[in-house]
Amino acid sequence: MKKQLILTLALLFSVTATFAQSAKKKKVDKDTKEWRYEIECSGIGSDGTYLVKVWSYSKKPEIAILQAKKNAVHGVIFKGFGGGPRECTSQRPLASDPNIEDEKSDYFDKFFEDGGQYMKYVTESSDGSIDAHDRLKIGKEYKIGIIVSIQKEKLRQDLEAAGIIKGLSSGF
Repeated sequence: MKKQLILTLALLFSVTATFAQSAKKKKVDKDTKEWRYEIECSGIGSDGTYLVKVWSYSKKPEIAILQAKKNAVHGVIFKGFGGGPRECTSQRPLASDPNIEDEKSDYFDKFFEDGGQYMKYVTESSDGSIDAHDRLKIGKEYKIGIIVSIQKEKLRQDLEAAGIIKGLSSGF
């Protein structure tokens, strides 16, 4: 009887943990599909990289933090960003066609899935801690700022090779 109770509790715990993980993934996916973020220059990166701060929004700060890298790569491809500190200059998005995300949705759905290809191009530039000024509570949600480095040249080359964007040498 005791052994059966332990097995039942273990099964119940496993099912509950799986459900909670699934619910969190759905929330993360929902936040990703809305692409709610702001991106700005944060300084000069090494050659071939951008150093940006991305502000992600979510009701849970840990979800905003998880989405920061994905949002930063999305911003470099589709939004570009304005200049920030005096050494920063505005950057245009890598994709010049505003409809390319919808037209190539199969490619980008896979590209931006959790642990997807986007991870090859981005690293967090902080030590994992978030400055108090970069963690804001706005109404019922959080706005979290994370500084990341994006390998823009490698990202551009790979998007060109996949036929997603036109090469710099191609005609306008």
